Amino acid sequence: MVKPKPFTLLFTMQDTELQLTETVIQTIRDAANKLTGPKRRQFEAQVALDYLHGSARKAQTVFGWSSKTVALGLNELRTGVTCIDNFSLRGRHKCEDAQPKLLEDILALVEPHSQADPKFQSRFQYTRLTAKALRQALMDEKGWSDEQLPHENTLGVILNRHGYRLRRVQKKKPIKRIAETDAIFKTVHDANDASDQRPDSLRISIDTKAKVDIGPYSRRGCSRGAQSVEAADHDFKPDCKLVPFGILDVMAGWLTILFGTSRETSDFIVDCLYHWWQDNQARYAHINQLVINLDNGPELQSRRTQLMARMVAFAEQTGLEIVLVYYPPYHSKYNPIERCWSALERHWNGALLDSVKTTVAWACTMTWKTVEPAIHLLDQVYEKGVSLTKQAFETIEQRLQRHEHLPKYHVVIQPTPA
Repeated sequence: MVKPKPFTLLFTMQDTELQLTETVIQTIRDAANKLTGPKRRQFEAQVALDYLHGSARKAQTVFGWSSKTVALGLNELRTGVTCIDNFSLRGRHKCEDAQPKLLEDILALVEPHSQADPKFQSRFQYTRLTAKALRQALMDEKGWSDEQLPHENTLGVILNRHGYRLRRVQKKKPIKRIAETDAIFKTVHDANDASDQRPDSLRISIDTKAKVDIGPYSRRGCSRGAQSVEAADHDFKPDCKLVPFGILDVMAGWLTILFGTSRETSDFIVDCLYHWWQDNQARYAHINQLVINLDNGPELQSRRTQLMARMVAFAEQTGLEIVLVYYPPYHSKYNPIERCWSALERHWNGALLDSVKTTVAWACTMTWKTVEPAIHLLDQVYEKGVSLTKQAFETIEQRLQRHEHLPKYHVVIQPTPA
């Protein structure tokens, strides 16, 4: 843009004397700066017509506008044809557009199973994929020279643009599989679908979370404040531990969390179920079947004699048909309740859980699917090692209808008919 000179224009138009002072010129210039494209060109052309007899050269002198732009605007006003700007052709083009061979070589290097290498021996098998390492690989293996290649920062942008962003290592790959894994998953899906389609059936997901140490310990979270929250510099023996147990109504999204102050035992688990049922019995008065999704953790296995004995008693007291549907070993992350635990951890990880009261209060303020969960504290001591003898368990076993092919992973408990 040509820098305008201080100017005061005095001229006569149809017996009317108009004076463009510096203030008026600045106002018109500011108005033009707020417009773009054809609107700006046409505004500048109209100003030139109204005040400068349609002279593009005078518009450049007075307002500092490009005479070519004003001339184009005058043509647009005269002909009624508006020119469309092609901004995509302006500026520098992407390196991969200007050099298609560069993108081809980049993808050949970074693809984990590149067809260019029949033995699947990637250069980055034991080296982190970085823009700097990629640039060196392009020179060493693809024949590019240092002058031909863009800066490593540009290569980083290219990698981001094509989906190769910096990503955290995620815990998603199961450590082990058993031969029945696929069959167990099919049984789980069939049982869940049947429950969801049945109006008198309710499906819940249950599990315990890792014990919560109560004390002034950092949970490696963040919180806003003028100063940082101070925690103990070492994690000494906690004042006590809480055992969170969750019960999730999978279809409705209602969550209940019960905190135990003792141990994670079969009695604790079933007591939590009793507590939950007493609170929600009126809500679920229409159901006759309770399908429970649970993982294959040691405290929940269907071979636990005390757990099965308490489950049979629970079916008798509630009059419900209980269906225990287990996820395969090493696949507990598929249990729906696990997602609630991650939400709880994100909610309170920036706080100091230095007392039972504080911990329970923080849990009360979390939300799951926009609804606050029901929170309860079970302050009761549970003994470990409670089990039935083999002879005593035979009576309980007769009440368990185990799956023909997957007896440990699908169990039905029928209540005694009234």
